[in-house]
Amino acid sequence: MDVKHTEDIFAALKPDQTDRKPLYLQLAERLRELINSGTLRGGDAVPPERELAELTGVSRVTVRKSLEQLVTAGLLTQRPGAGTFVSRRIQQPLSVLMGFSDDMRARGYEPASIWLDKRAAGASPDEAMALGIAPAAPVLRLKRIRTADGEPMAIETAVISRRDLASPELVRESFYAALKAHGLLPVRALQRIRARMATLHEAELLHISHPTAILEIERRSFLPDGRVLEVTFSCYRADLYDFVVELQTSEEHD
Repeated sequence: MDVKHTEDIFAALKPDQTDRKPLYLQLAERLRELINSGTLRGGDAVPPERELAELTGVSRVTVRKSLEQLVTAGLLTQRPGAGTFVSRRIQQPLSVLMGFSDDMRARGYEPASIWLDKRAAGASPDEAMALGIAPAAPVLRLKRIRTADGEPMAIETAVISRRDLASPELVRESFYAALKAHGLLPVRALQRIRARMATLHEAELLHISHPTAILEIERRSFLPDGRVLEVTFSCYRADLYDFVVELQTSEEHD
């Protein structure tokens, strides 16, 4: 990001002096919008307090309070002697069904995979139950580390019946691209998410300390006729990934 472009971005954060909302909250909200929109990405530096105060026309105290709000929210991190930076966290809306690769590219990250296992096998009892097939029925099991800009984000194991996808070699970088090529795109999915501690092996693969919390996710994807197409078992880094859901009030509520 060049200097002039950076100055223009942060100068646009200038609060509206006629708004009754406190200036520090206005500044925090505008900065949050830049982060959520992807204009500022994980690892990007935020100008020092004095510079940001000059660009936005507010006091350093106001700037400091704004930054503190976003540090508390986990959107910014402050490194002693280095400055303030956008946290490398990714927010995944639960209302959108999208493959990891497409999701990362939409956010400006470069997705990649490190394959751990790609084979035909017999379905385990858990896999068979999730897919609605007989135990030991032929499936493809695709296990890999998912990365964004080279940083491990998740360990993912996708399982699909071989009646839908015959060979593991049909899957290259994107599992969803392989499904699309065979006319097999899911229209909805159910996800179950729970937090647990990472195993030592998971911590090594994800480059995190042990013990550390991770997000364990089971997702079942469905075809238009209601049949389960695939089940994916994943564990995501809780320090980098947030799952976000929008809630609305019902028409009748207390």
